[in-house]
Amino acid sequence: MTTVLQQVNRGDHPGSGSAAPAVRSPGRRRRRLLTGPAWPIEALLIAWPVWWLLGFGDYVVVLLAFPMMSRMYAWRSMGRKVRMPPGFGLWVMFLIVMLAGVLELGVTAPDTIASPTSHRIISWAVRALDYGAVTILLLYAGNLTERELPRKRLAWLLGLVGIYAVVGGLCGVIAPSVHFTSPLAYVIPQSQQLSNGQLFTMLHPGFSEVQNFLGYAEGRPMAPFDYTNMWGNSLAILLPWLVVAWWCFGTRRQRQWTVAILAIALIPAVKSLDRGLWVGVGFTVVYLAVRFALRGRIALLVSLITGIVVVAVVVFASPLHSLISQRLSHGASNQSRLTLSIIATKDVLNSPVLGYGDTRHAIGSAQSIAIGRKASCRNCGNSTIGGNGQFWLLMISTGILGTALYCAFFGYGIWRYRRDHTPYGIAGLLVLELSFVFMLVYATVGPVINFMMLSYVLLWRNDREMRRGGTPAEEEGGENGAQAGPGPRAVTAGVQA
Repeated sequence: MTTVLQQVNRGDHPGSGSAAPAVRSPGRRRRRLLTGPAWPIEALLIAWPVWWLLGFGDYVVVLLAFPMMSRMYAWRSMGRKVRMPPGFGLWVMFLIVMLAGVLELGVTAPDTIASPTSHRIISWAVRALDYGAVTILLLYAGNLTERELPRKRLAWLLGLVGIYAVVGGLCGVIAPSVHFTSPLAYVIPQSQQLSNGQLFTMLHPGFSEVQNFLGYAEGRPMAPFDYTNMWGNSLAILLPWLVVAWWCFGTRRQRQWTVAILAIALIPAVKSLDRGLWVGVGFTVVYLAVRFALRGRIALLVSLITGIVVVAVVVFASPLHSLISQRLSHGASNQSRLTLSIIATKDVLNSPVLGYGDTRHAIGSAQSIAIGRKASCRNCGNSTIGGNGQFWLLMISTGILGTALYCAFFGYGIWRYRRDHTPYGIAGLLVLELSFVFMLVYATVGPVINFMMLSYVLLWRNDREMRRGGTPAEEEGGENGAQAGPGPRAVTAGVQA
C-alpha cells in the first residue's frame, strides 16, 4: 500500500513521469545528477567545498538561479503550476521594502561616517541579488516533486554540507594557519580586495580565523565558510538534517556514522570559541527535551539526557573545559556589539519605514570617537553597523517595517507547521527557531539563508505530501532503496506518536 501511495504522489504533476524503478544503475544516477530537475540544488550543496575554494561560494546561488528560473518558465508553458509557499506574501512585501531602500542610500545616518553613495549602491545591489536568488531557490525546490527530489535526499544534501563543516572544522583545529588564494582573486583588482574585508576573506579562504582575544593566538575553525560565526551558524542548522537522513531513515551503519560525526563535531565546536554556537546547542537540547516531553516520549527524553551527561563528562575531563572557561571570561566583543546595537536602534528611529538601504560605519570605536580606521591600523574602529547580527542588519537596511516582515515570514512558518511531529517537522522547526536565536549575533547572509530556505522547503513539502495522503516519512534505507532496520522505523514512529 505504501508503494502505491508513493507512486501516485510521484506522478501527480505534469512532467513528473511515472514512478521510478526501485533500483537505478550507477550510470543512470550520474546522468540524473547532471541533467535531472534537481541538478542546480545538488550542484549547490554537493560541490559546496569547490565553490568555497573557487572564491564565490557566497553568491554561487545567484548563478544557479538562472537555470532554475528557466526551468520554472518551461513548467508554466507546459501547464505545470508553480506553487507559492505559505506566507510567501510576507516575503514578497519584505523584498519590496528592501528594494525601496535604494531611495535612502544617499542619506548619512546619525553617528555614522559619510561614505560614497556608489559604494552603498554596489553593496545594496549584491544583497538584492542574493535575496532574489534565494527566493528563486525557495520556489524551485518547493515545486520539485517527490520523484524529482525526494525529501530524504534533500535532507541528506543539507546534512552533507554539515559533514563538510565538521571536516573543515577539524582542518581548522589541526592546521589553523593554512590559507588559499582562489582563482577569482587573480581577476579582481588588488585595490578592491584590500578595500573590502568581506571580499578579501571570500577570495582568500582558509581553515580558520587566527585571533588573540584570549591573550594568545588561537585558530577558530571556519572552513568551508568565510568566518567562524558563519561556520557555527551553518553547523547548528545543518547537522539536524544529517540526523534526519542518516539516523531516522538510514541504515545501521549510517546511524553509527551519525553518532561518530556528532561526537567529532564537538571538538571544533568548542575550539571555535563561538558563544553563539554554544547557545544554539543549548537551545537545541531544550527544544528537543520539551518536544519529547510534551509527546510523552520518555525513552527518547532519557536518551537525550544520557547523551548530555556523557558529553558533559567528556568536556570537563578534557582540555576543552579550560577553553570554554577562558572564552566565557574574555568577552572582548561585548562592548563593541552593544555599541553597534545602540547606534542601529537610534538610526532606525530616524528612518523607521525603509531604514537606510544598506549598512553604515560608526564614527570611531566603542572606546572613543577618536579611534578610527587608518592606513596603519585597518582593524581600528569604524565598525559596520548591521554587521553584528541579522536583526541589526535588517533594522539599519530595511527599517522596522522590513525587519517585521522578515521575522513574520519565518515566524509564520513556525506557527503553520507547529503540529508537524515527523522528523522533517522537528528538524525544520528547530532550524527556523534557531534563526531567531542567532539573528541577534549572526548575520544571515550568503550560505546561511540558502540553508534556511531549503529547511523551509522541507517543511512545506512534507506538509503538502501529508495533506495529499502521502506517507508521513520515507521508509527507504539508503539510495538503493534498501529497507532500513527496525531502529529508524521505531524512531520515526516514536516521534510521530
